Amino acid sequence: MAVTATILHADLDAFYASVEQLLEPSLRGKPIAVGGGVVLAASYEAKAFGVCGGMSGRDARLLCPQLIFVGGHFRDYQRLGDAAIKVIGDFTPLVERISIDEAFADVAGCTHLFGAPAEIAATIRRRVRTELGLPISVGVARTKHLAKIASQVAKPDGLVVVDPDAELGFLHDLPVELMWGVGPVTRRRLDAIGVATIGQLARLSERSLARLLGPAAGEKLAALSWNRDPRQLTPHRRARSAGAQSALGRKPAIERVIRPTLLHLADRVATRLRAKSRPGRTVTVRVRFADLRSVTRAVTLDAPVCTTLLLAQLAESLVRGILADHPREKMISLLAISVSHLEEQWNLALELPLGLADEALRPGSPAGLARWAADSAIDKIRDRFGWEAIGYGSAALEAARSVPDAFRQLAEKEL
Repeated sequence: MAVTATILHADLDAFYASVEQLLEPSLRGKPIAVGGGVVLAASYEAKAFGVCGGMSGRDARLLCPQLIFVGGHFRDYQRLGDAAIKVIGDFTPLVERISIDEAFADVAGCTHLFGAPAEIAATIRRRVRTELGLPISVGVARTKHLAKIASQVAKPDGLVVVDPDAELGFLHDLPVELMWGVGPVTRRRLDAIGVATIGQLARLSERSLARLLGPAAGEKLAALSWNRDPRQLTPHRRARSAGAQSALGRKPAIERVIRPTLLHLADRVATRLRAKSRPGRTVTVRVRFADLRSVTRAVTLDAPVCTTLLLAQLAESLVRGILADHPREKMISLLAISVSHLEEQWNLALELPLGLADEALRPGSPAGLARWAADSAIDKIRDRFGWEAIGYGSAALEAARSVPDAFRQLAEKEL
């Protein structure tokens, strides 16, 4: 039996900017950016000038003096993102949403109802355009990795179907940065050895890739370069982590920038962990410097964490370690916190004050219980009066956050 490409990857084009142009027709065809101090998203017209997400507003205006900044309609982003995913769900129950504006779908079981996968993809695009007024690009392929690459090739507002008999011919001519897992740092390392296309990467030995990128990343990229991707769709997977990040533009790596930002992020993450009763044992931070190079560091605890101040304290310690190891880096552009190794079922257990070295980190210790009580009180007030009703001082009173809370919530991983 012939192998058929049945995996779809659908991705709304320049989603936030497209929504703004939909809501305000006078912005259509013009270079716009969502944000202010930091570009949260840019339209294709702005991207043509080199404007991109995470860039400071000042740098963006230098590249594109006619750039129009808009504040953002976050409820509309959520509403329209949900509506687009619902259109995909009308064709198959096997939908794996991976962000507010993109999802995978497996249509193998519904071709007898709706036609070939390419026809289904075309119909989805037509309906999203007609019913929601938004452009969406779709890639169709045999594997998730190739479907995602195909949707990127299809942009803007296109459809690409990869014939299973011509996968490597399609894949190997493409730039290596289209691969999952190839960010700015990896791309620079590959550039340094003359690797610009996926085909060139595929011809490297796994040993060479492992020396260059590390064993795990080298093995993964080697497999993907030959389209070896056994992952199946997981429509109803339970979250394995919770995270949040803050794009800062270009800020000095000093305490008055780092501490309130980390506290705010810890507050977001810990609140979601408590709401689901799923604390986690591994805390990871990521620092992106001004040159877009990122460094991550993690710590795994004996006891799970979900209190805001403890998470912020752990994150700050990890960030300080990163900065100490990179003393020449004086500017940062992004901070992120995530918590993984989440508990499946958890109840807070009281612990005797035994004077253990890590007692302050344990949730059932007197200090842990005090933090839990404070967070629980904050959660109840927010549930009744809204998120902005109460918060921790240095984060709640921060004068001018570069990224609105509403956008942060949309970008955070779902838990």
